[in-house]
Amino acid sequence: MQSNGNQAQEPIEVAGLNFEQAMEQLEQIVGELEQGDVPLEKAIDLFQRGMQLSQLCGQKLEQVERKIETIVEEDGQLRRRNFAGEAEGGDNF
Repeated sequence: MQSNGNQAQEPIEVAGLNFEQAMEQLEQIVGELEQGDVPLEKAIDLFQRGMQLSQLCGQKLEQVERKIETIVEEDGQLRRRNFAGEAEGGDNF
């Protein structure tokens, strides 16, 4: 079996990646796996890495959702609030 030189190295930690970096790596992995000419062991490694990246992207999206303004009902009216719960300028919807 051929060695690609990366087997001796630990995989890059996914936690340090931002969303865009993780998505880019995930797209590369999917493309490589879709070609179908990847040796089985490498395919398994790529799949595991892809799953880690997918989880990271999901977590990052959840964090962003929590930071985005939420709409809450106050006194029968909808008002915008940011994640910290501070009312913004009395905007009514």
